[in-house]
Formats: sequence, C-alpha cells, structure tokens
Amino acid sequence: EVSTEDPETAFCTLANREDLNPEEGSIYHCLYQFTRNEKLTETNKLLCDVCTQRHYGPKNNIKSEKYVYTNAKKQMLISLAPPVLTLHLKRFQQAGFNLRKVNRHIKFPEVIDLAPFCTVKCKNVAEGNTKVLYSLYGVVEHSGTMRSGHYTAYAKMRSMNSHLSDLVLRGPSPQVLETEPVKGQWFHISDTHVQAVSASKVLSSQAYLLFYERLL
Repeated sequence: EVSTEDPETAFCTLANREDLNPEEGSIYHCLYQFTRNEKLTETNKLLCDVCTQRHYGPKNNIKSEKYVYTNAKKQMLISLAPPVLTLHLKRFQQAGFNLRKVNRHIKFPEVIDLAPFCTVKCKNVAEGNTKVLYSLYGVVEHSGTMRSGHYTAYAKMRSMNSHLSDLVLRGPSPQVLETEPVKGQWFHISDTHVQAVSASKVLSSQAYLLFYERLL
C-alpha cells in the first residue's frame, strides 16, 4: 500500500506538525517523537519490489538471492481517528539486565488535538477540517515499583456525549462545534474508596493510561 501512495502527500498531516514545538516531557512531545519521520538506510534499507522488477524483470525470472534494497523514509501516522483514544505510556526502561520504573511526570491536557499526527487523508475526518479534538475522561495511575504496586484511576462523571454515540453508530458528522472539555466531576477511585477531586489534581497525576473521547 505504501508504494501506491501519492509521494506528494504520503508524509503530509492534517495540521502542520512543525508548528507544534512541543514541550519536552509532554504527551504532545511523546506523540511527536512516536510519529517522527525515520530514514531507512544501510542495514535498514527497504526491500523494493518495484526496483527489483525494474532491474531483474518479473518475479518468476528472479533468483532467490537477487533483490534490490533501497534507501527509504518511514513514518507512522493515524489513518483512522478512533471514537475513543487510549494512550499507553511506557513506564519502564532497561537498566543493564534489569527493568526500572519511569516515575517522570508527563504533562497531558484536558483537550488534545491529534491533527498534527493524522495523515492528510485520514478516513473519518471531514474534508477541510484541520482539528481532531479529544476530551480527557479517564486516567490510570500506578504507584510502587516494577515488582509491586497499586493501580488507581481517575474518572469523570459526565453527561452522555451524543456526538460520541453518533461516531460509533453512524460515523463522523460534517461539522461539530464542541471545542471545550466535556463538563463533569472528576473522581479518584482506589479499590472501594471513591473521592471527588479537582481537574488540577488529575492533570498532576503520574499517568500510565489516558482515555480521551472524540469531540470533533
């Protein structure tokens, strides 16, 4: 599929990602790094069927060892914006032969725009839209070490998001006006203990999993 994409738009996004200038230690920086353009060279060259056929002719005339490898570019972008976005943060790193937990706080917003990380031909985004907005409604947090610990969650009690239901049942609508977080009350849940908390408390948590619902 990649070889048949229009080379002029293959690496284009709905919104200019170079305008982001994401802050290091933020979820935007994580997404920017995850979707960065990579060059495949030397031992990472791409096996190119088109180049091989051009050089050796049809496949049935090619000996098994005769293939053409070429330099290439690779980029992972979102081609279908989901109704519910789940972001899983890698909270461990290799330290010699051991795994070490990463306790660094990653900043995340109540409303996130995925447009800079979506392909310009994103399947379920209306033509002309340059924003793909999501509102935060759930966070999972882990305390402890790699060997033991405790999971807690933050969840927002809110009114039903009719647009989200429409997305699931009927696909994207032509135009949606919501650009603010879905209103509601946040709660912290730890086993059987539930406590109302502020949005600032949620945004200061050591997020392990983030759950967003699509606004537009």
